[in-house]
Order: sequence, then structure tokens, then C-alpha cells
Amino acid sequence: MNKRSRLLIILCVLGLCLVCLWPTISWYWRTPKEDQAIALSSLEKIRDYAESEGRKSADAFIAQTKENADAAVSEEYAWLKKAAAKKYKKAGQKVPSSFTNAAVLNAYDSQAEFREEFISRERERILSEKKRYTNSVKLGLDLSGGMNIVVKADLDAAIASLGDSIATDNVEQFKKDAMTQAVETLSGRIDKFGLSEPIIRQQGEDRIYIEMPGAAEADAINTIIMGKGILNFRLVDDDATNTFAARYARDGQALFDANGNLIDSSIIPSDCEVMGHYTKDEYGIDERIGYLVVKKQIALDGQHIQSAEVGSDGLTNRPEVDFVLDSDGAEIFAKFTGANKGKNLAIVSDNKIKSYARINDAITGGRVAITGFGLEEAQNLQKVLQSASLNVPLSVESQQVVGASLGQEAIRQGLKAIVIGLALIMVFMLVFYRGAGWNAVVAQVLNLYIMFSILSAFNLTLSLSSIAGMILTIGMAVDANVIIFERIKEELALGKSRAAAISTGFDNAFWAIMDSNITTFIAAIFLSMLGSGTIQGFAVSLAIGVVSSVFTALFVSRLMFDFGTDVLKSQKVSIGWRVK
Repeated sequence: MNKRSRLLIILCVLGLCLVCLWPTISWYWRTPKEDQAIALSSLEKIRDYAESEGRKSADAFIAQTKENADAAVSEEYAWLKKAAAKKYKKAGQKVPSSFTNAAVLNAYDSQAEFREEFISRERERILSEKKRYTNSVKLGLDLSGGMNIVVKADLDAAIASLGDSIATDNVEQFKKDAMTQAVETLSGRIDKFGLSEPIIRQQGEDRIYIEMPGAAEADAINTIIMGKGILNFRLVDDDATNTFAARYARDGQALFDANGNLIDSSIIPSDCEVMGHYTKDEYGIDERIGYLVVKKQIALDGQHIQSAEVGSDGLTNRPEVDFVLDSDGAEIFAKFTGANKGKNLAIVSDNKIKSYARINDAITGGRVAITGFGLEEAQNLQKVLQSASLNVPLSVESQQVVGASLGQEAIRQGLKAIVIGLALIMVFMLVFYRGAGWNAVVAQVLNLYIMFSILSAFNLTLSLSSIAGMILTIGMAVDANVIIFERIKEELALGKSRAAAISTGFDNAFWAIMDSNITTFIAAIFLSMLGSGTIQGFAVSLAIGVVSSVFTALFVSRLMFDFGTDVLKSQKVSIGWRVK
């Protein structure tokens, strides 16, 4: 391969690496800490924050316009000029030659539409930062701090609680459904903390692995994991709901504080509370579609549900959700529904209203049918009700908490180890191999650059074990340069010219380098496939380092030697103290 082709390949690789690494650079060094905290929150909190901040900014501009309508739009709101111009064009009106505050505001049909422009912009900004985090290198628990929990599900106890109501041939399916629902339920409960991308997955047959980076209260998390009474039925106060809806249409999220609590509780009856009404969007994420005012008193606890399934109405053939109550639940529900005919009953799960239906008549016998929605909504509701009927006891089997300060100290120590290791190797190469040592120095720096870029490209997690793999790679990567340099020295000792010695030295060293690195790469791949946790992180880091070190040794180092020969017209090679 000629020098021009090698140079082009190197430039393309370095450019691609910069593209891959840019999200990591932007997230950790260009995104303010307060924006990081918001971006790492749950989607619900992001939505509420965007509405609150967008409304504040819009109201500030409206107030500014009232004070001085003819003033030029300030630099802070310069982006509004383009948005307003699009509005004018869309409406078929002439775009003003210069935008004043009034001209911008007049582009919108209403103040509500104007506020939505700010809310949309704020939402897009936060979601773009969240996407930037998704595409960046993540810090493991040992670096960022957080909690690592293994939860055990007692499936045998759940099966025993059903008694003879479950057939023997349905046991395995029950276990599968129980674990799937347990994982989904825990995901919904833990999401309320707004933690940074929690990892929740099934581990083996009856265990659930939970990893939550960032600060979290262990006692609060454990209460949520093993909490009781998460699902219940509440009576909807229709009059209070209509009153609140009118206030919300006027004031929006300004009615709530940063934690989602109602600021002025006097706008609803003292025996009621406001809850969000949610449905699943196309991504399976809870999406709030409104608010309902419900009674604080629980009409029926979900623990009375024995089973739930999706059926169809015998007359209309429309989907319905059928669930069966135990004897105590049947009696409670019959009395309650008989006393509240014509009112709405809300189904609450994890303090979110998943569905509500009108009570047409007293429901007796313990068999309940809920209608009035499509098949997909019926299936979602069935899952909510089924989570109560599964009743799988959960217990925390192991728990590890890593403090944020300890994580920061680990980062400092890891970076210190990398810097010291790299510096000592550089000094050794420069002292022992003199001018040629600079080739190794540049190759080592680019090696680390490429490694971090690959970690960012594949959204991998950086942990202490990964840093250990990098440090090992630094020591191993220089081996390729040592082999090449020694081969070149041997050719120079035979009296060959600079160009001939370099060419033959690289050719003779090629397979020795490839053989040693291929065997290391194979070992790293098997470790990453068969290992887990810290072993897997170490193996992945090592595998990436092997590939990048081979590239820098054979491509970058060779090009630097050729540059000295062809461009700088060097006749000798500075590659050792006894080499002339």
C-alpha cells in the first residue's frame, strides 16, 4: 500500500473516531451539570420541566412585549425570529422586514400557541441532551456511584398461594408470566426516582438484576421494591375533576411544584388528591393524557384480585377486561358499587391512574367486566390487574452501594494510573530508541484516542476493570513498536539504507505482531462472551486495545518513518545509541 493511501486511511479513521467521540465530549465537558440532571430524569419529569420552563420563558417575553411592544427582539430570543417568519409564511402573510416584540407575538394565533413554541423548543433541547448521553461512554457504578441490587422472586410461594386454581401444566407459563410482570412492575416503580438510565433485567429463572447509577436512598428503593398495595381502586370526584380541569387549562404546570405536588391544595376537597391519567404510547412508555381528582380513601385493594384476562362483550363483541375477586373482595366491591351507581371508578397503579370506568350497577359475585376501550388498551389494563393477581413475593438478595465520592476517587486514580503508565512508557521509548521513540509516543496517544472513540461508538460502559484493560493495553501496545524497531536495527546492522531497513523491518515484523495480537484477541473475545461484570468489562477493553494498537503500530508508525525518508530526506535512522 502506498503512502498516500495509508495517509488517507489514517485521516478517515481519525475523523470517524472524532465523530464517534463527539457525543462523549459534548456530554461530559460541554453540557452543564444542571442540564445533565434534567436529561437523566424520567420522561415524565422531562415533560413537566419543559412545560414549566417553556411557560416561564414565554410569559417573560409576553410581559416584555407589554412594556415595550416596539422594541427590537433581544438576542436572547433571536431564535423566535425564524419561528415567527415560518408562521407568517404558513399563514400567507408578508414577513416583517424587522422583527419587534409585537411582530413576533402577532405571528401566533393565541398566547397558548405561543407558549407551546417555547415548550416544544425546551423539550427538544432536553431530549437532544438525553440522546447525547445515550450515544456517549457511560460510567459504571464503580466510577459514577449508585446501587447494584439482586432481587429474588419467590415463585414457589406465588404458586402455593394459588392453590388448586392453577393446573400443573400451566406452572411453567405462570413462572414466565410472573417474572415478566415483576420486571415490568419494578421498572415502573423505580422510574419514579428519575434515575439515570436504570438497568433492570431478569437474571436466571427467579432473580432480577437492578443497576441504578447516581445517588439513591437504599431504604426508599427497598420499600418500593417490596411495597404492598401498589394497585388499588379509587372513586373519582367528577365535580372536583371538572373544577381542577378548568384551573389547569388556565395555569397548567404552574399548579404543581418541582416534585409534582399540588401547590394550592385548597382547589380540591380535603378528602381528595390529584393523580395523572396515563396510557401507553407507541413506545410502551406511560404517557399522561390528563388529570383526575380521586378520593384518598381506597375503595378496594388490588390484593383481592385473583386473576385477570381479556375477553369480549357477548352483545357488541367489543374487548373487555374480566377479573375475579376473592370472597372478601367480592363483598367489599358489591357494597361499594351498589352505593356509588353512576359514578366513575379509577384503577390506580403506582400512583398513576391506568384506567377508569363508570359504575352502571352493583357488581356482585366477584366477577367484574370493564368495557369501553380498544383491544390494545384492554391488554394494557389486563397487565396492570394481573400484576396484583400474580402476587410474587420479592426480597433483596444482595445489595451494593457505591458512593459518588468513592466513584470520583476511582476516576482520579484510574486516570492517574493511565497518565503515569503512558508517561513512563514514553520516557523509556524516547531514551532507549531516541528519535524513533517519537513514533511510539504518537502511536500510544492515538491508541488511547481510538479506544475511547470505539467505546463511545458502541455506547459501552467505562468501569474500573475497563480502565485496567486500557492500562494493560498501553503496556502491550508498545510491544509491536519494540518488535518493529528491533527488526529495523537488525537490517541497519547489515548495512542496508534507511528506506530498505524500514521496509524490510516492517515486513519481517508483520506476522510476529499479528500472531501475538490475534491470540490475545481470541482470549479477550472468549472472556467477554463467557465472563460477566468486571471480567467482561476488562475483556472488551482489552479486545478494543488490541485492534487499535495493531493499527497504530503498522499504519501510523510506518507512515511517520516514510515521512522522514521521503519528505524530510533523512538518510539515517535515530533508533538506538549504538546504531549509526
